[in-house]
Amino acid sequence: MEMLARPEPFLGGIDFGEAPRWHDGRLWYSDFYQHTVNAASPDGTVEVIVEVPGQPSGLGWMPGGDLLVVSMLDRRVLHYDGTTLGEHADLSALATSHCNDMTVDTQGRAYVGNFGFDLHEGEDVAGATLGLVQPDGTVEAAAGDLLFPNGAVITPDGAKFIVGESFASQFTAFDIGAGGRLENRRLWAAVPGTIPDGCCYDAEEGIWYADAVGCAAQRVIEGGEITHRVETEQNCFAVMLGGDDRRTLFLLTAPGSHPDEVRGRGQARIETVRVEVPGAGLP
Repeated sequence: MEMLARPEPFLGGIDFGEAPRWHDGRLWYSDFYQHTVNAASPDGTVEVIVEVPGQPSGLGWMPGGDLLVVSMLDRRVLHYDGTTLGEHADLSALATSHCNDMTVDTQGRAYVGNFGFDLHEGEDVAGATLGLVQPDGTVEAAAGDLLFPNGAVITPDGAKFIVGESFASQFTAFDIGAGGRLENRRLWAAVPGTIPDGCCYDAEEGIWYADAVGCAAQRVIEGGEITHRVETEQNCFAVMLGGDDRRTLFLLTAPGSHPDEVRGRGQARIETVRVEVPGAGLP
């Protein structure tokens, strides 16, 4: 395993950053407790794109360029056309707790995770159903009994969906069938001792993932070998490969994940480190 250099600072003043996405030359991300979706230019200039009162999380884009954003607390996916924020899909009949991360494919189909149980109130771990939102907003179950489905990737050929199960310490793969439906469920990589959170895919079929309890991000390949690791001062909750060459790894870190630890404190930040293999696929 190769150890990377300590990351460099990029942005501060965040309460809790999630769902980083490299899009149109900027790093987009959600701030849970400032209730904003933001976009940061390479020089560190930040634009507030839209405010989401229900706590924003996962981000993605429709084929025409409109933004989709998860509204966690009311278990919805919202649609933002640059002017108006409105409901795209209601997952409240499917999600058994807060919705969280989301990966949107090139057709505008959105795969939306949820906690499955009340994490912050200390409920027992319970399986969750991953939602599939069709481009017209229709909601269906994509896969069940996932232990906290979190960050997920779609391979560049659009054929495979791989999701991190935080409380199973593993990545689970599916083939993507007709209509975006998931088939042939299988273990892609076990990552024991870590809690996989936000993740991204690279051009050599590796997944960089944030270890939410390890103050680190790691790169894993199918079968479970950890090839690279970068350590962070704070807990790491999400990563994204971006920059013009997609070789800058952005790391979203915070002192913790419980609202009482981070809300209103501005202690979370985004850091960067350079890697050899560029990003690929989605998100």
